[in-house]
Amino acid sequence: MEGSKRSLFMMFLFQIICINLSASWKEEIYNSYINGNMENWKVIIDDMEKQKQETETFISELVNYQYGYIAWCIGIEKTASAKHYISLAENNLEWLENNRKTDASIVHAYKSAFYGFKIGMAKFKAPILGPRSVNHAQQAMEINTSNPLGFIQYGNSQYYMPSIFGGSKQVAIGYYKKAQAIMESDTRYLQNDWNYLNLLTVIAQALHETGNLTGAKKYYEKIIEIEPRFQWVKNELYPELLKKME
Repeated sequence: MEGSKRSLFMMFLFQIICINLSASWKEEIYNSYINGNMENWKVIIDDMEKQKQETETFISELVNYQYGYIAWCIGIEKTASAKHYISLAENNLEWLENNRKTDASIVHAYKSAFYGFKIGMAKFKAPILGPRSVNHAQQAMEINTSNPLGFIQYGNSQYYMPSIFGGSKQVAIGYYKKAQAIMESDTRYLQNDWNYLNLLTVIAQALHETGNLTGAKKYYEKIIEIEPRFQWVKNELYPELLKKME
């Protein structure tokens, strides 16, 4: 009897520790994002990979953080690092796919993203990988209409696809805004979540690039109101827009 109580206590303690670690990593990732500290972001995902716990919550969180870091690596042309973390993330995604409890829309959304990343590193692969990316994004949206990531990935596919092949930046913005509405209807996405701030920033940049400067200004002001410490928007993107509007 005493042994059973001890086992239950240890299991409960382990769960509490996991929850606290998860909350800590989420907050650290968020702070890394708003401060532009991607070196710290890398430290966190490397640490999580070493301490990997085979639970749906942990692996989903790790894949999300790896996804964010890969996007940054591609943006600054750190191709070798991007490939390394795509490999890690795909291994983790395979674990999620094999886990019967995982929402399949999450798996499809990340598969769409990873195909998109590979196109970003090798444009010649677009004719083959592009349709796969679109297909997985569509499946993600169909399986779970409450998963914003599927809408984001479909928006990305439309935004970066040349118009001659059917891409449309305006259609992309529409899907980004659908993802925004989903996130804003669920408070989990509104509390220290880098994904929400990033989506608002993507929308603002897309509006800027398509000539809707007034719309972009409203989004940047919304972002700064939500998070006044967000260095990238406050010190770079918003001032650049204001200068263009003068």
